[in-house]
Amino acid sequence: MKITKIETFQVPPRWLFLRVETESGLVGWGEPIVEGRAETVAAAVGEMSDYLIGEDASKIEDHWQVLTKGGFYRGGPVFSSAVAGIDQALWDIKGKALDVPIYELLGGPVRDKVRMYTWIHGESPAELADSTREAMAEGFTAVKFCPAGKLAPLDTAATIRNMVSSLAAVRDAGGDELDIALDFHGRFTPAMSRRILPLMEEYLPIFAEEVLLPELSGDLGLIAQATSIPLALGERLYSRWDFKTVLGNGVSVVQPDLSHAGGISEVRRIAAMAEAYGVQLAPHCPLGPIALAASLQVDIASPNFLLQEQSRGSGYQEGPDLFDYMEQPEVFNMGTGYIARPVAPGLGIGIDEEKVRHAALTPHRWRNSIWRQNDNSFLEW
Repeated sequence: MKITKIETFQVPPRWLFLRVETESGLVGWGEPIVEGRAETVAAAVGEMSDYLIGEDASKIEDHWQVLTKGGFYRGGPVFSSAVAGIDQALWDIKGKALDVPIYELLGGPVRDKVRMYTWIHGESPAELADSTREAMAEGFTAVKFCPAGKLAPLDTAATIRNMVSSLAAVRDAGGDELDIALDFHGRFTPAMSRRILPLMEEYLPIFAEEVLLPELSGDLGLIAQATSIPLALGERLYSRWDFKTVLGNGVSVVQPDLSHAGGISEVRRIAAMAEAYGVQLAPHCPLGPIALAASLQVDIASPNFLLQEQSRGSGYQEGPDLFDYMEQPEVFNMGTGYIARPVAPGLGIGIDEEKVRHAALTPHRWRNSIWRQNDNSFLEW
């Protein structure tokens, strides 16, 4: 079980895959990525490989402790994402070595299937309503959309009413059996959050995501007092210590990313912490198949799991999609709005290594958009 080789592959549309090989021939896959910073994370994985080569792949927790705490400088998205991908791959190897899915090593399944949600899109309330009906026809019982485009710190009444109208159209199209999640991408100031969220309450969204930037998380309690809509966040928090500051301070749903927040090991701990506060788990995952496979393993073993994100239809990328690097894409069949519990060992999926190596010959250069206000000053994307 000694680690003999660690490789990274920068593949379209905006992903970074990691392959860990052992002397026994067992291979594990991970997905360490900061969207728009793939090259930087790959360099961090390379530095961590100096420690890992020659080590026993089965010592997952010990490696996690060393990789996260062994350097004088620690934490943050780049380091935590590099560790996350390595951690996923080591769990994949251990599951394969013991011939069991990873969730069996986390205490066993507490559910037989994982409820998924999909994205809807539209430039107008009518287009959003059409997109909602299409998602429901595909079998989904939960959707998410971002009603907020470019927003000024204190935007106009027209902008606010348009956001409310968009939500109203989705609720009307989907009916009360549809769960609607809202993603505000950190574009609200605290004042905008307090103004807008109460106007949306009558449409009963399941949660409102990132109503504030992570650096303003200390104000989350004030927002929670102003609305009955459950508040969700966590895609830009990277450890249990980051989540410690929001648990008990207004958050209802935590959204750690299995490729950002330290991998399976750390997200499992974050989920357990959240459970102690009556907070639900909805892992962030607008990423590739390995990240989703890792998320499913934690979802299946976590009693407080709520909903799972996936990247198909997210609108963040063009080119290959979730299924294109998989040997058996039917593992991710979402035709009923759920993914059935995977039964194959490790992460439960097979990666087409030949396709990955070929795609990595032309690595992507994905970068997120840079937005500006009418006066040309910077605006949150």
